[in-house]
Amino acid sequence: MSVVQQYRLAGRRASEIVASVEAAIRSGRLQPGATLPPVRTLADELGVSPNTVAAAYRSLRERGMVSGARRKGTTVNHAPGVPSRTAPPLPAGVRNLAEGAPDPRLLPPLSHALRRVPARTRLYDEPPALPRLIDLAGAELRADGVPTDELAIVGGAMDGVERLLGAYLRPGDRVAVEDPGYANLLDLLAAMGLRADPVPVDDEGMQAGALGQAVARGAAAVVITPRAQNPTGAAVTKARSAQLREVLHSAPEVLGIEDDHAATVAGTGYHPCVVDQPRWAVVRSTSKVFGPDLRVATVAGDEQTIARVAGRHRLGAGWVSHLLQELVAELIEQDSVEHWRSRAAERYADRRAEMLAALDGRGISASGTSGLNVWVPVPDEAGTVARLLEAGWAVAAGQRYRLDAGPGVRVTISTLEPGEAERFAADLARCLTPGRPHYAG
Repeated sequence: MSVVQQYRLAGRRASEIVASVEAAIRSGRLQPGATLPPVRTLADELGVSPNTVAAAYRSLRERGMVSGARRKGTTVNHAPGVPSRTAPPLPAGVRNLAEGAPDPRLLPPLSHALRRVPARTRLYDEPPALPRLIDLAGAELRADGVPTDELAIVGGAMDGVERLLGAYLRPGDRVAVEDPGYANLLDLLAAMGLRADPVPVDDEGMQAGALGQAVARGAAAVVITPRAQNPTGAAVTKARSAQLREVLHSAPEVLGIEDDHAATVAGTGYHPCVVDQPRWAVVRSTSKVFGPDLRVATVAGDEQTIARVAGRHRLGAGWVSHLLQELVAELIEQDSVEHWRSRAAERYADRRAEMLAALDGRGISASGTSGLNVWVPVPDEAGTVARLLEAGWAVAAGQRYRLDAGPGVRVTISTLEPGEAERFAADLARCLTPGRPHYAG
Protein backbone atom coordinates (compact mmCIF):
# COMPACT_ATOMS: atom_id res chain seq x y z
CA MET A 1 0.00 0.00 0.00
CA SER A 2 1.38 3.43 -0.92
CA VAL A 3 1.77 6.20 1.65
CA VAL A 4 -0.95 8.17 -0.10
CA GLN A 5 -3.39 5.29 0.38
CA GLN A 6 -2.18 4.47 3.89
CA TYR A 7 -2.61 8.01 5.24
CA ARG A 8 -5.31 9.06 2.74
CA LEU A 9 -3.32 12.00 1.45
CA ALA A 10 -4.77 13.93 -1.44
CA GLY A 11 -4.79 17.30 -3.16
CA ARG A 12 -3.88 19.12 -6.34
CA ARG A 13 -2.90 22.38 -4.68
CA ALA A 14 -0.57 23.03 -1.76
CA SER A 15 -3.46 24.14 0.48
CA GLU A 16 -5.33 20.90 -0.27
CA ILE A 17 -2.30 18.77 0.57
CA VAL A 18 -1.87 20.71 3.82
CA ALA A 19 -5.52 20.08 4.72
CA SER A 20 -5.10 16.40 3.89
CA VAL A 21 -2.04 15.99 6.12
CA GLU A 22 -3.75 17.93 8.91
CA ALA A 23 -6.79 15.65 8.71
CA ALA A 24 -4.53 12.59 8.87
CA ILE A 25 -2.85 13.96 12.01
CA ARG A 26 -6.16 14.91 13.59
CA SER A 27 -7.67 11.48 12.98
CA GLY A 28 -4.60 9.64 14.25
CA ARG A 29 -3.68 8.06 10.90
CA LEU A 30 -0.44 10.07 11.03
CA GLN A 31 1.06 9.62 14.48
CA PRO A 32 3.68 11.87 16.10
CA GLY A 33 7.11 10.96 14.78
CA ALA A 34 5.73 9.54 11.52
CA THR A 35 7.81 10.38 8.45
CA LEU A 36 6.11 11.96 5.46
CA PRO A 37 7.07 10.80 1.97
CA PRO A 38 9.94 12.63 0.23
CA VAL A 39 8.75 15.57 -1.84
CA ARG A 40 9.29 13.89 -5.20
CA THR A 41 7.68 10.62 -4.07
CA LEU A 42 4.51 12.35 -2.89
CA ALA A 43 4.46 14.56 -5.98
CA ASP A 44 4.64 11.49 -8.24
CA GLU A 45 1.87 9.69 -6.34
CA LEU A 46 -0.42 12.73 -6.37
CA GLY A 47 0.45 13.69 -9.92
CA VAL A 48 1.50 17.23 -9.03
CA SER A 49 4.63 19.34 -9.29
CA PRO A 50 7.36 18.80 -6.65
CA ASN A 51 7.14 22.57 -6.06
CA THR A 52 3.52 22.13 -4.98
CA VAL A 53 4.45 19.47 -2.41
CA ALA A 54 7.45 21.52 -1.25
CA ALA A 55 5.16 24.52 -0.69
CA ALA A 56 2.76 22.32 1.28
CA TYR A 57 5.57 20.96 3.47
CA ARG A 58 6.85 24.49 4.01
CA SER A 59 3.40 25.62 5.18
CA LEU A 60 3.15 22.62 7.50
CA ARG A 61 6.56 23.47 8.99
CA GLU A 62 5.61 27.12 9.50
CA ARG A 63 2.48 26.02 11.36
CA GLY A 64 4.53 23.75 13.60
CA MET A 65 2.89 20.54 12.42
CA VAL A 66 6.01 18.92 10.97
CA SER A 67 9.76 19.32 11.22
CA GLY A 68 12.47 18.84 8.64
CA ALA A 69 15.10 17.04 10.72
CA ARG A 70 18.58 16.38 9.41
CA ARG A 71 18.86 13.09 7.53
CA LYS A 72 15.46 12.04 8.88
CA GLY A 73 13.15 13.64 6.34
CA THR A 74 9.97 15.49 7.26
CA THR A 75 8.34 14.12 10.40
CA VAL A 76 5.15 14.90 12.32
CA ASN A 77 5.84 16.89 15.48
CA HIS A 78 4.90 15.39 18.82
CA ALA A 79 2.63 18.35 19.56
CA PRO A 80 1.58 19.27 16.03
CA GLY A 81 -0.62 22.25 16.81
CA VAL A 82 -3.95 20.59 15.92
CA PRO A 83 -6.33 18.62 18.13
CA SER A 84 -5.22 15.02 17.63
CA ARG A 85 -6.02 11.76 19.30
CA THR A 86 -4.40 11.42 22.67
CA ALA A 87 -2.16 8.51 23.50
CA PRO A 88 -4.09 5.33 24.31
CA PRO A 89 -4.55 4.57 28.01
CA LEU A 90 -1.95 2.38 29.63
CA PRO A 91 -2.83 -1.26 30.14
CA ALA A 92 -4.15 -2.19 33.56
CA GLY A 93 -1.43 -2.70 36.13
CA VAL A 94 1.24 -0.66 34.33
CA ARG A 95 3.15 1.72 36.60
CA ASN A 96 3.34 5.17 35.00
CA LEU A 97 6.84 6.65 35.25
CA ALA A 98 6.42 8.67 32.06
CA GLU A 99 4.25 11.67 32.84
CA GLY A 100 6.73 14.09 34.45
CA ALA A 101 4.21 15.48 36.94
CA PRO A 102 4.74 16.36 40.60
CA ASP A 103 3.46 14.07 43.34
CA PRO A 104 -0.02 15.29 44.36
CA ARG A 105 0.73 14.22 47.91
CA LEU A 106 3.58 16.76 48.05
CA LEU A 107 1.49 19.73 46.92
CA PRO A 108 0.18 22.03 49.68
CA PRO A 109 -3.57 21.80 50.33
CA LEU A 110 -5.60 24.62 48.77
CA SER A 111 -8.61 24.73 51.10
CA HIS A 112 -7.25 27.24 53.63
CA ALA A 113 -5.87 29.56 50.97
CA LEU A 114 -9.09 29.35 48.93
CA ARG A 115 -11.14 30.50 51.90
CA ARG A 116 -8.97 33.61 52.14
CA VAL A 117 -9.13 34.63 48.47
CA PRO A 118 -11.17 37.85 48.16
CA ALA A 119 -14.53 37.02 46.56
CA ARG A 120 -15.01 40.08 44.40
CA THR A 121 -15.25 40.73 40.69
CA ARG A 122 -12.43 42.67 39.10
CA LEU A 123 -12.91 44.87 36.05
CA TYR A 124 -10.88 45.99 33.05
CA ASP A 125 -9.19 49.03 34.53
CA GLU A 126 -7.36 47.23 37.35
CA PRO A 127 -3.60 46.48 37.16
CA PRO A 128 -3.02 43.21 35.26
CA ALA A 129 -0.41 42.07 37.79
CA LEU A 130 -1.56 41.80 41.39
CA PRO A 131 0.75 44.10 43.40
CA ARG A 132 0.73 41.71 46.33
CA LEU A 133 1.94 38.81 44.17
CA ILE A 134 4.53 41.02 42.49
CA ASP A 135 5.94 41.92 45.93
CA LEU A 136 6.04 38.32 47.15
CA ALA A 137 7.47 36.79 43.97
CA GLY A 138 9.90 39.67 43.56
CA ALA A 139 11.30 39.14 47.05
CA GLU A 140 12.03 35.48 46.28
CA LEU A 141 13.71 36.36 42.99
CA ARG A 142 15.85 39.07 44.60
CA ALA A 143 16.99 36.58 47.22
CA ASP A 144 18.39 34.52 44.34
CA GLY A 145 20.24 37.42 42.76
CA VAL A 146 17.69 38.29 40.07
CA PRO A 147 17.00 42.03 39.53
CA THR A 148 13.29 42.76 39.94
CA ASP A 149 12.90 46.35 38.76
CA GLU A 150 10.58 45.06 36.04
CA LEU A 151 8.15 42.15 36.56
CA ALA A 152 5.17 40.65 34.76
CA ILE A 153 2.74 37.83 35.53
CA VAL A 154 1.97 35.26 32.82
CA GLY A 155 0.06 31.99 32.54
CA GLY A 156 2.86 29.53 33.28
CA ALA A 157 6.45 28.98 32.22
CA MET A 158 5.82 28.09 28.58
CA ASP A 159 3.40 30.99 28.18
CA GLY A 160 6.20 33.27 29.35
CA VAL A 161 8.80 31.68 27.06
CA GLU A 162 6.48 31.97 24.05
CA ARG A 163 5.77 35.64 24.74
CA LEU A 164 9.45 36.38 25.21
CA LEU A 165 10.47 34.74 21.96
CA GLY A 166 7.63 36.45 20.13
CA ALA A 167 8.72 39.82 21.48
CA TYR A 168 11.93 39.78 19.42
CA LEU A 169 12.23 36.81 17.06
CA ARG A 170 10.71 36.13 13.66
CA PRO A 171 10.21 32.89 11.70
CA GLY A 172 13.53 31.49 10.59
CA ASP A 173 15.51 32.83 13.55
CA ARG A 174 17.70 30.36 15.45
CA VAL A 175 17.27 29.56 19.14
CA ALA A 176 19.96 27.75 21.12
CA VAL A 177 18.31 24.98 23.14
CA GLU A 178 19.45 22.18 25.40
CA ASP A 179 19.89 18.77 23.76
CA PRO A 180 18.28 16.66 25.01
CA GLY A 181 15.77 19.28 26.06
CA TYR A 182 12.16 19.99 26.91
CA ALA A 183 9.95 18.48 24.21
CA ASN A 184 7.23 21.13 24.49
CA LEU A 185 9.81 23.85 23.87
CA LEU A 186 11.01 22.10 20.73
CA ASP A 187 7.41 21.83 19.53
CA LEU A 188 6.77 25.47 20.41
CA LEU A 189 9.76 26.61 18.37
CA ALA A 190 8.50 24.60 15.42
CA ALA A 191 5.03 26.12 15.79
CA MET A 192 6.55 29.61 15.80
CA GLY A 193 8.64 28.89 12.73
CA LEU A 194 11.88 29.18 14.73
CA ARG A 195 14.88 26.90 14.26
CA ALA A 196 16.18 24.94 17.24
CA ASP A 197 19.98 24.92 17.46
CA PRO A 198 20.96 21.99 19.74
CA VAL A 199 23.49 22.57 22.52
CA PRO A 200 24.69 19.48 24.46
CA VAL A 201 23.89 19.15 28.18
CA ASP A 202 25.84 17.46 30.95
CA ASP A 203 25.13 17.22 34.69
CA GLU A 204 26.03 20.92 35.10
CA GLY A 205 23.61 22.08 32.43
CA MET A 206 24.10 23.57 29.00
CA GLN A 207 27.72 23.32 27.87
CA ALA A 208 29.31 26.76 27.52
CA GLY A 209 31.65 25.96 24.65
CA ALA A 210 28.83 24.52 22.58
CA LEU A 211 26.67 27.55 23.37
CA GLY A 212 29.47 29.73 22.02
CA GLN A 213 29.36 27.73 18.79
CA ALA A 214 25.58 28.17 18.54
CA VAL A 215 25.99 31.92 19.04
CA ALA A 216 28.63 31.97 16.31
CA ARG A 217 26.14 30.18 14.02
CA GLY A 218 23.74 33.07 14.54
CA ALA A 219 21.48 32.10 17.44
CA ALA A 220 19.22 35.05 18.20
CA ALA A 221 18.13 33.67 21.58
CA VAL A 222 19.00 30.99 24.10
CA VAL A 223 16.68 29.16 26.49
CA ILE A 224 18.41 27.73 29.56
CA THR A 225 16.92 25.56 32.30
CA PRO A 226 18.91 26.47 35.44
CA ARG A 227 17.77 23.40 37.42
CA ALA A 228 15.45 20.39 37.10
CA GLN A 229 16.32 20.24 33.41
CA ASN A 230 13.83 18.14 31.52
CA PRO A 231 14.58 15.35 30.67
CA THR A 232 18.10 14.95 32.14
CA GLY A 233 17.71 16.44 35.62
CA ALA A 234 20.78 18.64 35.08
CA ALA A 235 21.36 21.70 37.26
CA VAL A 236 23.56 24.66 36.40
CA THR A 237 26.40 24.97 38.91
CA LYS A 238 27.98 28.23 40.00
CA ALA A 239 31.04 27.51 37.85
CA ARG A 240 28.94 26.67 34.78
CA SER A 241 26.82 29.78 35.32
CA ALA A 242 29.98 31.91 35.19
CA GLN A 243 31.05 30.20 31.95
CA LEU A 244 27.66 30.72 30.31
CA ARG A 245 27.58 34.35 31.38
CA GLU A 246 31.00 34.86 29.85
CA VAL A 247 29.84 33.41 26.53
CA LEU A 248 26.75 35.58 26.49
CA HIS A 249 28.70 38.67 27.52
CA SER A 250 30.45 38.49 24.16
CA ALA A 251 27.07 38.34 22.38
CA PRO A 252 24.98 41.23 23.76
CA GLU A 253 22.52 40.92 20.88
CA VAL A 254 21.34 37.47 22.06
CA LEU A 255 18.09 37.30 24.04
CA GLY A 256 18.75 35.24 27.18
CA ILE A 257 15.84 33.33 28.73
CA GLU A 258 15.87 31.11 31.82
CA ASP A 259 13.01 28.69 32.47
CA ASP A 260 13.05 28.03 36.21
CA HIS A 261 9.95 25.84 36.03
CA ALA A 262 10.59 23.75 39.16
CA ALA A 263 11.81 26.63 41.33
CA THR A 264 12.23 25.74 44.99
CA VAL A 265 11.34 22.04 44.71
CA ALA A 266 14.16 21.37 42.23
CA GLY A 267 16.38 20.26 45.09
CA THR A 268 19.40 22.40 44.25
CA GLY A 269 20.49 26.02 44.37
CA TYR A 270 19.83 28.58 41.66
CA HIS A 271 22.62 30.29 39.74
CA PRO A 272 21.43 32.91 37.22
CA CYS A 273 22.97 32.85 33.75
CA VAL A 274 21.31 35.58 31.68
CA VAL A 275 20.79 38.59 33.95
CA ASP A 276 23.82 40.44 32.52
CA GLN A 277 22.37 40.50 29.01
CA PRO A 278 20.90 43.75 27.64
CA ARG A 279 17.83 41.65 26.75
CA TRP A 280 17.08 38.99 29.34
CA ALA A 281 14.31 37.29 31.27
CA VAL A 282 13.93 34.78 34.08
CA VAL A 283 10.62 32.90 34.15
CA ARG A 284 9.72 31.28 37.47
CA SER A 285 6.62 29.09 37.60
CA THR A 286 4.45 27.80 40.44
CA SER A 287 3.28 24.65 38.63
CA LYS A 288 5.66 22.18 40.27
CA VAL A 289 5.42 23.86 43.68
CA PHE A 290 1.65 24.41 44.00
CA GLY A 291 0.29 22.19 41.20
CA PRO A 292 0.02 22.25 37.39
CA ASP A 293 -3.49 23.72 37.50
CA LEU A 294 -2.08 26.91 39.06
CA ARG A 295 -0.52 28.10 35.81
CA VAL A 296 1.03 31.29 37.10
CA ALA A 297 4.59 32.43 36.47
CA THR A 298 6.56 35.56 37.25
CA VAL A 299 8.81 37.04 34.58
CA ALA A 300 11.70 39.29 35.57
CA GLY A 301 13.69 41.06 32.88
CA ASP A 302 14.98 44.28 31.43
CA GLU A 303 12.58 47.19 30.95
CA GLN A 304 12.06 46.82 27.21
CA THR A 305 11.54 43.06 27.34
CA ILE A 306 8.99 43.17 30.16
CA ALA A 307 7.18 46.07 28.49
CA ARG A 308 6.85 44.06 25.29
CA VAL A 309 5.62 40.96 27.11
CA ALA A 310 3.11 42.87 29.23
CA GLY A 311 1.92 44.97 26.31
CA ARG A 312 1.29 41.99 24.05
CA HIS A 313 -0.40 40.12 26.90
CA ARG A 314 -2.76 43.04 27.42
CA LEU A 315 -3.83 42.93 23.76
CA GLY A 316 -4.72 39.24 23.96
CA ALA A 317 -5.66 37.47 27.17
CA GLY A 318 -5.35 40.78 29.03
CA TRP A 319 -4.14 39.33 32.30
CA VAL A 320 -3.86 36.15 34.33
CA SER A 321 -7.01 35.67 36.42
CA HIS A 322 -6.74 37.74 39.58
CA LEU A 323 -8.38 34.85 41.44
CA LEU A 324 -5.43 32.64 40.49
CA GLN A 325 -2.98 35.39 41.39
CA GLU A 326 -4.66 35.89 44.78
CA LEU A 327 -4.60 32.14 45.44
CA VAL A 328 -0.87 31.88 44.63
CA ALA A 329 -0.16 34.90 46.85
CA GLU A 330 -2.09 33.29 49.71
CA LEU A 331 -0.15 30.05 49.29
CA ILE A 332 3.19 31.88 49.31
CA GLU A 333 2.19 33.70 52.52
CA GLN A 334 0.98 30.60 54.36
CA ASP A 335 3.05 29.84 57.46
CA SER A 336 3.38 26.22 56.29
CA VAL A 337 4.59 26.97 52.76
CA GLU A 338 8.27 26.48 53.58
CA HIS A 339 7.46 23.15 55.19
CA TRP A 340 5.68 21.95 52.04
CA ARG A 341 8.35 23.22 49.67
CA SER A 342 11.21 21.78 51.71
CA ARG A 343 9.41 18.48 52.16
CA ALA A 344 8.78 18.16 48.41
CA ALA A 345 12.38 19.02 47.52
CA GLU A 346 13.70 16.47 50.04
CA ARG A 347 11.36 13.69 48.91
CA TYR A 348 12.19 14.22 45.25
CA ALA A 349 15.90 14.24 46.08
CA ASP A 350 15.57 10.99 48.04
CA ARG A 351 13.66 9.32 45.19
CA ARG A 352 16.18 10.47 42.60
CA ALA A 353 19.03 9.17 44.71
CA GLU A 354 17.25 5.84 45.22
CA MET A 355 16.67 5.42 41.49
CA LEU A 356 20.21 6.40 40.52
CA ALA A 357 21.67 4.04 43.11
CA ALA A 358 19.46 1.16 41.96
CA LEU A 359 20.45 1.72 38.33
CA ASP A 360 24.11 2.04 39.21
CA GLY A 361 23.88 -1.21 41.13
CA ARG A 362 22.84 -2.89 37.89
CA GLY A 363 25.64 -1.25 35.93
CA ILE A 364 23.25 1.18 34.18
CA SER A 365 24.47 4.75 33.66
CA ALA A 366 21.93 7.51 34.33
CA SER A 367 21.82 11.20 35.20
CA GLY A 368 19.62 13.35 37.39
CA THR A 369 20.96 15.85 39.91
CA SER A 370 17.71 17.80 40.37
CA GLY A 371 14.02 17.84 39.61
CA LEU A 372 11.52 15.10 38.88
CA ASN A 373 13.22 13.02 36.19
CA VAL A 374 16.17 10.73 35.52
CA TRP A 375 17.66 10.26 32.04
CA VAL A 376 18.92 6.81 31.05
CA PRO A 377 20.90 6.44 27.80
CA VAL A 378 19.88 3.26 25.96
CA PRO A 379 20.92 1.81 22.61
CA ASP A 380 17.37 1.13 21.41
CA GLU A 381 14.67 3.52 22.62
CA ALA A 382 11.64 1.92 21.01
CA GLY A 383 12.63 -1.60 21.99
CA THR A 384 13.43 -0.58 25.57
CA VAL A 385 10.11 1.27 25.98
CA ALA A 386 8.17 -1.67 24.55
CA ARG A 387 9.93 -4.26 26.71
CA LEU A 388 9.48 -2.15 29.83
CA LEU A 389 5.78 -1.82 29.06
CA GLU A 390 5.54 -5.60 28.87
CA ALA A 391 7.28 -5.73 32.25
CA GLY A 392 4.71 -3.33 33.72
CA TRP A 393 6.51 0.04 33.47
CA ALA A 394 5.73 3.09 31.31
CA VAL A 395 8.62 5.45 30.58
CA ALA A 396 9.01 8.26 28.05
CA ALA A 397 10.97 7.54 24.88
CA GLY A 398 13.74 10.07 24.40
CA GLN A 399 13.02 10.75 20.72
CA ARG A 400 10.81 13.76 21.29
CA TYR A 401 13.36 15.35 23.66
CA ARG A 402 16.44 15.21 21.48
CA LEU A 403 17.86 16.61 18.26
CA ASP A 404 21.48 15.43 17.93
CA ALA A 405 21.78 13.72 21.33
CA GLY A 406 21.94 9.95 21.58
CA PRO A 407 18.92 7.78 22.42
CA GLY A 408 17.60 7.42 25.94
CA VAL A 409 14.50 7.15 28.09
CA ARG A 410 13.12 9.57 30.66
CA VAL A 411 12.03 8.09 33.96
CA THR A 412 9.89 10.21 36.29
CA ILE A 413 10.78 9.61 39.93
CA SER A 414 8.31 12.01 41.57
CA THR A 415 5.83 9.37 42.80
CA LEU A 416 8.21 6.47 43.46
CA GLU A 417 7.18 4.18 46.31
CA PRO A 418 9.74 2.41 48.54
CA GLY A 419 11.30 -0.54 46.74
CA GLU A 420 10.05 0.44 43.30
CA ALA A 421 13.40 1.79 42.13
CA GLU A 422 15.11 -1.54 42.75
CA ARG A 423 12.38 -3.47 40.94
CA PHE A 424 12.47 -1.05 38.02
CA ALA A 425 16.25 -1.24 37.73
CA ALA A 426 16.13 -5.03 37.69
CA ASP A 427 13.50 -5.04 34.95
CA LEU A 428 15.37 -2.42 32.92
CA ALA A 429 18.56 -4.48 33.15
CA ARG A 430 16.67 -7.47 31.74
CA CYS A 431 15.20 -5.29 28.99
CA LEU A 432 18.63 -4.01 27.97
CA THR A 433 19.98 -7.56 27.68
CA PRO A 434 16.98 -9.72 26.73
CA GLY A 435 17.33 -13.37 27.59
CA ARG A 436 20.08 -12.83 30.12
CA PRO A 437 19.06 -13.21 33.80
CA HIS A 438 19.94 -10.44 36.24
CA TYR A 439 20.05 -10.85 39.97
CA ALA A 440 20.44 -8.35 42.76
CA GLY A 441 24.03 -8.41 43.91
